[in-house]
Amino acid sequence: MKLAVFACLLALAAAAPRPEQDATVVLDERTDNGDGTFTYRLETSNGIAEERTGVVGAEGQSNMQGSYSFTLPDGTTAVVTFIADELGYRPESPLLPTPHPLPAHAQEQIRIAEEQRAQGITFERK
Repeated sequence: MKLAVFACLLALAAAAPRPEQDATVVLDERTDNGDGTFTYRLETSNGIAEERTGVVGAEGQSNMQGSYSFTLPDGTTAVVTFIADELGYRPESPLLPTPHPLPAHAQEQIRIAEEQRAQGITFERK
C-alpha cells in the first residue's frame, strides 16, 4: 500500500507543470550591424524579458546597456538595468543590496579632509 501511494505521489510530482521548462520564446528581435553595434530583445512566455543595445567601445569592444526582468515568487516583477563598458558591469535595481550609510561623524571627517585637500594641506607619513 505504501509503495502504491509513493508511486502515485512520484507520478504526480513528475506531471506537475514546470513553468521554466514549459516556457516558449514569444519575442526574439536581433539586429547586428557588423561593426560592433547591435540591438537585442527577447521575451518568454513565463515573464522573462531582456533587451540590450551595444555600441563600439574605446578599445573596439562592444559596450552595452539594457535591462532584464523576471517574475518573483510573490508575483511581482524584478527589473535590473545595467551598463557594461570600460568601467565594468554596473547593475541597478532596488532589489540589489546597498552598503549601510556612513555615520554622521565619518561623513564629517570626510568633509574636513576634502576641505583640507582643497586648501592644499597635506600630512607627512612616517
